[in-house]
Amino acid sequence: MQPDDISILRELTARYVEICHDPVNDERRALWRKHNSLKRTPPLIYVRAFAWQEMPESQLQCKDPFFRHYEDELRQNLFRYTFKDDFIFEPWLTVPAAREVPEAGVWGLASPKMHSEELRGSFVWDAPLKTEADIARLHSPHHVIDEAASEQRLTKLHDAIGDLITLHIDRGPIYRMWNGDISTQLAYLRGLEQMMWDMMDRPAWLHRLLAFMRDGILRTHEEAEAAGDWSLAEHQNQAMPYAEELADPAPASRPVTRKQLWYFTAAQETTAIGPKHFDEFMLQYQLPIMRPFGLVAYGCCEDLTRKIDVLRQIPNLRRLAVSPMANVAKCAAQIGQDYVLSYRPSPSEMVGYGFKPDRVREMLTRDLEACGDCHVDITLKDVETVQGDPDRVRRWVDITREVIRDA
Repeated sequence: MQPDDISILRELTARYVEICHDPVNDERRALWRKHNSLKRTPPLIYVRAFAWQEMPESQLQCKDPFFRHYEDELRQNLFRYTFKDDFIFEPWLTVPAAREVPEAGVWGLASPKMHSEELRGSFVWDAPLKTEADIARLHSPHHVIDEAASEQRLTKLHDAIGDLITLHIDRGPIYRMWNGDISTQLAYLRGLEQMMWDMMDRPAWLHRLLAFMRDGILRTHEEAEAAGDWSLAEHQNQAMPYAEELADPAPASRPVTRKQLWYFTAAQETTAIGPKHFDEFMLQYQLPIMRPFGLVAYGCCEDLTRKIDVLRQIPNLRRLAVSPMANVAKCAAQIGQDYVLSYRPSPSEMVGYGFKPDRVREMLTRDLEACGDCHVDITLKDVETVQGDPDRVRRWVDITREVIRDA
């Protein structure tokens, strides 16, 4: 251990614990519980991304890569605290268990990426499933944890800061979020355009591939549940995962079943696919994965305007994303008060390029009026730049609160 690293982490941890004990966190918990249980609250605000890499506070000092990860998380949270949105600061840090997966990727095949020369620019990739026979090369996943490596990670962090803050080891399966939505990894394995061609040219083969992925994800979820590896800290809903129907997030809880948890999934890569093919080639394979969970949040950046009726098949659906590409008024008319409407205004328009407060007010006012009586929260996400302005997101939160107050 580097003594300087530990001193840095301990100082940051002590400051973070202070903000976790701010009574405002309990006020926000109460609001999110009501809101996600479809009870009336003002629209809640969640800043999910804020161009952290542009902030002077993002400069790290720890030398050990393991400690640098937690230094970064702590510094982000201390900076985030200044936004005064409705984010909840939880009084624990999470250590991911060491799950055993193939080095080439969760499905055993690498998708080499070729990046542009621009910093944080785009990339293309070489999809490895090139022929129908390649399906036989896929890894059949299981939920396996390297206990010794996991304990080593936990002990290392505990020895540094474990007397200051609770540490939680996340033992849940790695086939969650983008590894568990089928859509993300399917596009990497097959190619985004080819995936759509397959729906026309070789539907039977694509169904076989989708079934293989569905069954593999489900198997890891079931194995994790049988092993007691899901806990209340494994809620996921792309917001604050509170609801009156479910127990609150908690570290190092007793083992729980999936029925006691939030689950998040999406299908961003299907945004250009119509409702019929989306239902046949994606949702029907995601449904068995979602059904065992208590509540489900669906959608990320994809436009779900024409798919909301199809998504009503999800029996435990509670939150729906309305992305910048979606038609807010049409989505609101379909969602009504049946689900939470997670409104996600364009980050470019809100804070990205040439910050214009009057334009922000105009757009937020228009869209919140279109939402009518829906249960709305506002998520600022996918912020790639604030043009180096450390105050821009704070100002955006202030403006958003003014719009909500004046509505």
